[in-house]
Amino acid sequence: MQAEQILKIVQDVLDERKGQNITTLDVRGKTSFTDYMVVVTGTSDRHLKSLCEYVAEKVKENGVKPLGMEGDLGSDWVLLDLGDVIVHAMNAQARGFYQLEKLWSVEGSDDFKESDQKTG
Repeated sequence: MQAEQILKIVQDVLDERKGQNITTLDVRGKTSFTDYMVVVTGTSDRHLKSLCEYVAEKVKENGVKPLGMEGDLGSDWVLLDLGDVIVHAMNAQARGFYQLEKLWSVEGSDDFKESDQKTG
C-alpha cells in the first residue's frame, strides 16, 4: 500500500474518532525513516490510546501491519509507527511543549551562510 493511501486512512480515522487539530507533516527529504507524520490532539490519555488503536485496527484491515506503538494509559503522548506514516497523538499540553510542527518545519542546512561566519 502506498504512503498516501495509508495517510488517507489515518486522517479519516482520526477525524471520525474526534481527534482535534489534525496536522500532516510531509517530511520526505527531511528524514529517511518516514514520509509523513500526523500530529493529533486528544482530550485524555484514554482518547490518545484509543485513537492510535483505531488507526492500527483500520490499517490492519487494509493489509498494513503497524511496526509498533509507544505510550499507554497515563501517557501524554502515544506514537504509532506505520512505516511510511507515523502518528503522534498528544494531549494539548505535550503538543504545546514539544511543538513538533515547528521542529519539522526547519529547512535544510542552507540556514548557515558564508556571510554568517566570523573571520579573524
